Amino acid sequence: MVALVINSVIGAGIFGLPSRVHEILGPWALLAYLACAALVMLVVLCFAEVGSRFEQTGGPYLYARTAFGPVVGFQVGWLVWLTRVTAFAALCNLLIQYLAHFWPALASTPGRVAVALAATVAIAMVNIRGVRTAAIVANVFTIGKLVPLVLFVAVGLFFVEPSSYVPQSTPTPASFSTAMLLLVFAFTGFETATVPAGEVRDPRKNLPFAILTAMAVIVPLYMLIQVVSIGTLPELATSATPLADAAGRFAGSLGAAIVVIGAVISITGTLNGLVLAAPRLLYGMAEHGQLPGWFGRTHSRFHTPHVAIVLTAACMLVLTLSGSFLAAVALSTITRLLAYAATCLAVPVLRRRERAGGIAPALFTVPGGMWVVATALLVIAWLVAHASVQELRNVGIAMLLGGVLMWLARMSSRRSPPAA
Repeated sequence: MVALVINSVIGAGIFGLPSRVHEILGPWALLAYLACAALVMLVVLCFAEVGSRFEQTGGPYLYARTAFGPVVGFQVGWLVWLTRVTAFAALCNLLIQYLAHFWPALASTPGRVAVALAATVAIAMVNIRGVRTAAIVANVFTIGKLVPLVLFVAVGLFFVEPSSYVPQSTPTPASFSTAMLLLVFAFTGFETATVPAGEVRDPRKNLPFAILTAMAVIVPLYMLIQVVSIGTLPELATSATPLADAAGRFAGSLGAAIVVIGAVISITGTLNGLVLAAPRLLYGMAEHGQLPGWFGRTHSRFHTPHVAIVLTAACMLVLTLSGSFLAAVALSTITRLLAYAATCLAVPVLRRRERAGGIAPALFTVPGGMWVVATALLVIAWLVAHASVQELRNVGIAMLLGGVLMWLARMSSRRSPPAA
């Protein structure tokens, strides 16, 4: 579970964001990392409490459905699924670019198709074989992605230049907000571990532990990566591959190659986590009758939702090859923030139901109670308010499409004869 959370959060973002955030804020980027980590930890605490009440598959979808009803639950589940599919498409294309660093022919159309097809089919087959197999793969990839990053920090700290941390100017509130929105993408993904809770041993106890333990590893690692990047690469603001360029500066071509390999491993591990979580959202919605029943079918041997896995993998492959996902990728941060807000709002609602005896008690309680929930909601609202009009419009279109799908599923269920 800890490995799954780390895999879901540490994807490709940390291999590119250090330069973009430094371009906006300079050395003040370290403060933005701290602020973003504080926000994410507030949301994580809410997820830990809400997740400690449930043993079923669904994650944010299940939480929103239980707290606010089927319509809100479906919208949250739909948006989270859409985020996972578009994220897979984006990261799979990025994987191809990194592999082309060693074999340029892979950047051609035939090579791109071959890599995308092989990666999608292989990861789907791993997940069809069972959550235990997927968890073993997650453990391997977690070690594979952490080792290069830890080496980057451990070696790079000896080469930092203290004068690099002297800011040349003070950032504006608008630029700080822009950097925060970028960093939210790097810190998110922990909710992926909540989705397959129905296939986890004792999820009410293990889920809070896994999320909090993983974030205790991720936050300091991210901070140190930014410290090394600023201190070793003077041209950080203009670098397209900041970690590889910084490693090449203090460890030569071998160091750069190790970072590139680490990026490939990191992206592949995140792709595995996306395929693990996304189909189970469809499975969870089918269990509640909000999608056709065949989404909820399980494999006769492996007992995994193989239909949902195959369909999700097919959508991921099509978006990867078509390139039409680029506009939808901009939805990922906003849709995630909306799902986070729904889970935070579920904390007081579920507490009231617990007192009325209508829901299982939480095995983990948010320290600070409603002050933490209110602060998380205010910061989420602040970040969403700084999104562009086009991004907010796209979110609205996506939610409208989700409503149409739910209506079609409801009409289909009314026409179907009752099950024996």
